[in-house]
Amino acid sequence: MSIEFISAVVPVALLLIFVYRKDKIHPEPLGKLVLTFFMGCLSVLPAAVQEMLLMPFAPQGAVPDGLYSGFVVAGFSEELWKLLLLLLVIWRSPHFDEYFDGIVYACFLSMGFACVENVQYVLGGTDPMGTAIMRGLLAVPAHFLFAVTMGYYVSLAKFDPAHRGSHLGKALLFPVLLHGTYDSLLMVSDNLQGSSSPLATVVSMVLFAAFIYFDVKMWRWGLRRIARMQERSRESDFNPADPFAGFKWNV
Repeated sequence: MSIEFISAVVPVALLLIFVYRKDKIHPEPLGKLVLTFFMGCLSVLPAAVQEMLLMPFAPQGAVPDGLYSGFVVAGFSEELWKLLLLLLVIWRSPHFDEYFDGIVYACFLSMGFACVENVQYVLGGTDPMGTAIMRGLLAVPAHFLFAVTMGYYVSLAKFDPAHRGSHLGKALLFPVLLHGTYDSLLMVSDNLQGSSSPLATVVSMVLFAAFIYFDVKMWRWGLRRIARMQERSRESDFNPADPFAGFKWNV
């Protein structure tokens, strides 16, 4: 096993350990988690087909192309198939029985996707170690944070039937917005770097700074959602199907 392959897989493994250790109340069975991870690996295929079908419609221009590629080609295609396969794997599962489970399963599925994508980029590039470091610090954690948001709303949909449609819509919409913003900031910045205009160079630098700020904010949002669902699981006393789950009784 090459050092390049290991460097591509290690960030995925670390984030899986991180979210698994957060699931303290009722840990999920490893077999189910492994299945969810491999479904994430498989989600790369339909997402790639959809991306190839959408790419020819990309508009001309550094900014329109970056926005279309970020939000429509990458963001929508990848998050759509992650969500569809996540629901297929866990929605009717008896193991999906507490609020935090949605985040755990969404992260395992998304890390399956990120693992395959990361191996492709690292082993297929001209600078494997440099690519592994950059993607390990940015791209892989980004997929993890998109998944936290998706799992958060999938859990709300599961245990709040009265607003199920709204929560499922948000389980797709918000990860697409996060993914699209993340990718578009990088793509537009990269597109502008090739310009000879000094103004374009300045805008490119500003966009990259905005990208770093956005990445930090995503971590703050993600950790808050993790803490919030951990608290809901504790308050529900192992029975989130109870219509009064998540509420504290003042007696």
